[in-house]
Amino acid sequence: MNTLNTSVLENDRVKQAIEAFQAKDIEKWNALFTADAVLLDDGKTRDLKEFSNEAIKIESFTSIDKVEDKGNSVFGRFHSDKWGDFKAYFKFHFSEQGKINKLEIGQAHY
Repeated sequence: MNTLNTSVLENDRVKQAIEAFQAKDIEKWNALFTADAVLLDDGKTRDLKEFSNEAIKIESFTSIDKVEDKGNSVFGRFHSDKWGDFKAYFKFHFSEQGKINKLEIGQAHY
């Protein structure tokens, strides 16, 4: 597991998602989403299952630089074995039942 200080994540569901992603735990990650969850990658619709199965193996946050939107948006330095190092964001949206129903990801500029 890529060690990352997640203590700054004030939303427990976001913390669970980031920790599952960092641990490359695809089962735990997928269990946090609704069956019809939407993924937007730099604003473009993308297949969430495809992203999850690929990205979780080769990508991770290397730092969390800031958290916004009542803890739902995470910004930080990111590493991808395919794309290199860059700043990224993960913005989580939740259903009334508390599952992730939309995830926005992309390169961050701050």
